Amino acid sequence: MTTTTTLEGKIITPADRRYALLRSTYTQVARPAMVILPETTADVVSALHYAREQDLPIAVRSGGHGLSGRSSNNGGTVIDLSALNEIRVLDRGARLVRVGAGARWAHVARALAPAGLAISSGDHGNVGVGGLATAGGIGWLARDYGLTIDHIRAAEIVLADGTVVRADAEHDPDLFWAVRGAGAGVGIVTAFEIEAAELRDVGMAQLTMLADRDGRTLTRWADYLATAPRELTTAGMLMSYGDDVVLSLTAVIASPDDSRAHRAVAPLRGVGRKLLDQTARRLPYAGLVPTAHLHTNIGQQPSTTINGLLRELTPAAAKSITAAAIGPTPALMQLRSLGGAINDVAADDTAYAHRDHNVLVIGTVFPPQDDAALGRVWRNVAEHTDGAYANFSTRLDAAAFRRFYPGRTGDRVLDIWRRYDPDGIFRSALYQNELA
Repeated sequence: MTTTTTLEGKIITPADRRYALLRSTYTQVARPAMVILPETTADVVSALHYAREQDLPIAVRSGGHGLSGRSSNNGGTVIDLSALNEIRVLDRGARLVRVGAGARWAHVARALAPAGLAISSGDHGNVGVGGLATAGGIGWLARDYGLTIDHIRAAEIVLADGTVVRADAEHDPDLFWAVRGAGAGVGIVTAFEIEAAELRDVGMAQLTMLADRDGRTLTRWADYLATAPRELTTAGMLMSYGDDVVLSLTAVIASPDDSRAHRAVAPLRGVGRKLLDQTARRLPYAGLVPTAHLHTNIGQQPSTTINGLLRELTPAAAKSITAAAIGPTPALMQLRSLGGAINDVAADDTAYAHRDHNVLVIGTVFPPQDDAALGRVWRNVAEHTDGAYANFSTRLDAAAFRRFYPGRTGDRVLDIWRRYDPDGIFRSALYQNELA
């Protein structure tokens, strides 16, 4: 049986009516020569062989939500994993779950809910499993559960030559190390075995407040999170509002105890200049990443994004972040609380080395502002950052690589990428030959 026979009906070209719904990512309208829709791991092998025979750039897509837009391309081949979406509890006692790379996190949360299990998985149900679970996984349970990659126990991977391997701590340990944080450059991950958390409901509070223009609101937020119960994870959006600046905080408490949740959230109400609105409720974990989030990605939200990690949110850093949100060409500034279980893992245990950082700051601009505009806004913020997270950046070049993977971690990542992908077909698609 030929490759084209096994892929019959699964190769989508511009003449196919399905093409319009498959060509793009969430942030970018793209025009690939073809999109291949494998349904099994064997199909992925065939798709990879076929794509390499065409000698076209290859992009791999799990969800298409990736901000970089590199899960599609112009004129190349896209291998879309959306049909590899199995979600199965392998061992309830060990909380071990098999999840296909093409599943969306909304489906994962809904499928695991009857078993009382959850996997910390980003903040939007439409995000694909593969992209998040190969780069880190900073989610709603991050300080209590850690990163998604910290709980991957095995991964099924199609290598650049079409070989299928199952990597874990004992089999292909170097490959397993790289998959957890730098997996996009080693091959096509088709499935993960992940140890889930025992969790049904969470507490959630949403607080909107006027923030201090000099950054003191942000330092009070960070100072509290440094000592807060690790069940508490927060995400904030800092936005200009006329002559004021507003901080919108979402707090998630991974505890079934309402009184404990109330005590954890209470200090957050006082970090701003004035509390404008607040809500609190208990909901199933699946309610944080609901199936209502699911949508087709057609380039509907063009944006430019960059991020940085901070060990400590100093007054100077907080002032720079706030200024970026309220300047003449403001950026949308987001903040994520890290620390807790994330920092329990040694820096060299996975390819995500940033294990002593406590804050992630993200800057985004929308058209007509562009990368140059974001660069001007971000310049003062960047002085305070130390490293970056691969999943929140539209800049993918050699400098960005070293921010994602610093020092010896980066050297080891490159060595493994080159060993498992000597022709650089995945590496070149990610970093445009910057790391050839």
